Parts: sequence; C-alpha cells; structure tokens
Amino acid sequence: MSDEARKFAVEEVEAGTPPPRARVDDAVEDAPTVYETPTQKFARKRDYLEGFLAQQPEADEDPTGPGGTIYEGVITALKEIYDPEIPVNIYDLGLIYGVDVSPEHSVAVTMTLTTPHCPVAESMPGEVELRVASVPGVRDCEVSLVWDPPWDMAKMSDEAKLELGML
Repeated sequence: MSDEARKFAVEEVEAGTPPPRARVDDAVEDAPTVYETPTQKFARKRDYLEGFLAQQPEADEDPTGPGGTIYEGVITALKEIYDPEIPVNIYDLGLIYGVDVSPEHSVAVTMTLTTPHCPVAESMPGEVELRVASVPGVRDCEVSLVWDPPWDMAKMSDEAKLELGML
C-alpha cells in the first residue's frame, strides 16, 4: 500500500450539540411521589398470617406423656439413630420397646437389637443414652437392653417395610 492510502482524514469540529437535560416538567405524571428506602422496600410486609403466627402454643397438659413435648422430643431423637446394617432408624425398625418419662423428666428406654451378635451391641445403647439425654427438658436417661421378647420383622413399622421393599 502506498503512504497516501494509509492517511486518515481528520475533521476538526468547533463544538457539538450537548445532549438534552432532563427536566422535572418532563416527568411522567403517574410516577409515585413518595419513594421507599431500600430497607423499607425489602422489609417483610404485613401479611394475613401475622395474627396466626403471633399465637402462642397451648401449654402441654402432660409433657411427659405421648403427645407431650419431652416425649415427642425423645421419639424424634430416636428416629435420628440408624442401624448401621439396615438403612432404617431404630424406632421404625421396632428396636425400641418402650419409652417412659417420669414426672421429674428422667427417661427410661427399653430396647433390643436385631441379634445378640449385632456388631453395635456395645455402642448402640450408649448412643441412644447420649441422644435422648440431649433432648431439651430431659434430666437424665437410662437404657435397658433386653432380649426377651426377641426382635422379629413383625415389629417393624410400615414405613420401614416400605423403605426395605417388603411391602
């Protein structure tokens, strides 16, 4: 290419026309006149559930019996412990024979294992005791491991049978 083809044409401009400025008179008439701050905009608005959510739960008649807060908390804690060989919790598996909560909030759990030769025979009662004792409101826990009556598959809940494909 020649040197003349490489030259650029330059045009000098004295002044350009500035962009138009926004005027208040140009604003849309339907625009809101009150603006929310970001805190107000994203704050939770009052909803129809407010009265319902403000209600306090009724006091338990007997927190130690079935349906009571301590008893149900113990059952929930037991449902969080799984048998290491079977992917089902020990409560639904039918290994828990009884849960007794005294008026002093001491808990006695009667349980069994699938067989006396179960590999967790030494550690499972200790884990049950720790989990139950950690439930709010429980003073202490005592676990009794029994072998009579022996465990059989009839003691499993329908949920456990479904989980294991037995239904």
